[in-house]
Amino acid sequence: MLVSDFDFDLPDDLIALRPAEPRESARLLRIDAQGGLTDARVGDIAAFLKSGDLLVVNDTKVLPAQLHGIRRRDGADVAIEATLIKATGATQWQAFLKPGRKVRIGDDLHFGSDIKLQATVAAKAEDGRYTLDFHHTPEVLVERLHVIGAMPLPPYIRSKRREDDQDKRDYQTVFANEEGSVAAPTAGLHFTSQLLEVLQSQGVGIERITLHVGAGTFLPMKVEDTRDHIMHAELGVISAESAARINAARIAGGRIVCVGTTSLRLLESACDPQGTIHAFASETAIFITPGVVVRSCDLVLTNFHLPKSTLFMLVSALAGTDTMKAAYRHAIETGYRFFSYGDACLIDNISKNQET
Repeated sequence: MLVSDFDFDLPDDLIALRPAEPRESARLLRIDAQGGLTDARVGDIAAFLKSGDLLVVNDTKVLPAQLHGIRRRDGADVAIEATLIKATGATQWQAFLKPGRKVRIGDDLHFGSDIKLQATVAAKAEDGRYTLDFHHTPEVLVERLHVIGAMPLPPYIRSKRREDDQDKRDYQTVFANEEGSVAAPTAGLHFTSQLLEVLQSQGVGIERITLHVGAGTFLPMKVEDTRDHIMHAELGVISAESAARINAARIAGGRIVCVGTTSLRLLESACDPQGTIHAFASETAIFITPGVVVRSCDLVLTNFHLPKSTLFMLVSALAGTDTMKAAYRHAIETGYRFFSYGDACLIDNISKNQET
């Protein structure tokens, strides 16, 4: 398939720069198995669920992985910005550096003022990722990240405003517990403790799994054919107990509702051809495009995604490309807000019913 098949026009003013307040007041577009569209609010989601359904949520916690500092070489300082991508060792991280042309292997980087982080540039990959060796213990590194780091907002937000202290609250889900992501599982941003109480009182269960989201989720596709795209691997964990509860809910007649594409990608990575979920503790680089049968869930709650993105391809795999393009046209025409801080849609997975 061509990447251009997943393009659409999006007005710039529909990119959300802050989340809705309260979170569950965000708009919700229900996309049913027949392609029907219903306008609602996230706070109304209980009307579309039933007792016995199970929400599968990603409980990863976002690290403040955006750093501002200087590159120091031969007595000369140059302002530098680092976005940590992925830990590759106890004190070693892959990172994007800006401006990268000002950095060489062996350079020392200094971040912060009163509280400092220091690192040495150890390597550079062909795709532009750098490897940084930090001069601190793992505990000190994480502790100082929380003091001097900022939330790593997506480029389509950071191009319009700089990250701030409010983002440390806004860019974290109510489920956040397992530290390790450098991007938020944004569908989870819509939930509050009050909304979860309403759902649980209705008999809807909640199961937590963990996928540490990498910055690769922001990278544009640089190929023309989807078959040539290589996904960045991300670490995921599903315990044996969680897998058993998810399978039991489906056997009992409940629907599996993935909160976010990260939950879906992890479940599908742990799913066998019969639809059974197994314990999982590994990296996954799963790439779901139209034609792929998704066996692990029945519905997905997700935000509205970028044109020509792997995530728009994923939702097109669930409901069909024509259906999703029609839904997105409706969302644009009626003023839904897009991307990480935007509104949401609840989509039926019809792919598993179309297998021949």
